[in-house]
Amino acid sequence: MSKELENILIAKQITPTPMRVMVIEYILKQSVAVSLSDLESEFQHSDKTTLYRTVKTFEEKGLIHDIKDGNEATKYALCEENCTTGVHRDLHLHFYCTACKVLMCLPKENMPEVALPKGFQLQEVSFVARGICDNCTKNAIQLQATSE
Repeated sequence: MSKELENILIAKQITPTPMRVMVIEYILKQSVAVSLSDLESEFQHSDKTTLYRTVKTFEEKGLIHDIKDGNEATKYALCEENCTTGVHRDLHLHFYCTACKVLMCLPKENMPEVALPKGFQLQEVSFVARGICDNCTKNAIQLQATSE
């Protein structure tokens, strides 16, 4: 798998270093967006500056995108579309669960049309919906059923 990860990096014009390969592998394994502190916890013996630079390089090259939920630290997730340096084309919905505090991408959901005034050029849009995720809803229903 390491060669596949290196090829992902090379395709985005990112030099594959051991740290970059480990970080992209970690992000690929996650089903939700990750924060810089998540990466710091996962790679405790790594230099925080190196992790920060790795994330920023990935973001600048269109490999990951940042998501701000309005509550916590910025989170990062893989780009779904062919994003390039400085231009993110994967416009999709993000969902923040107020119960479990997880932020996730919902790329298959329809996005509302963004109408901009004449002369404006759309480069990136970030929509964050807030509510209760399916897992927390199921857990609440199960908890309620067992208490009755």
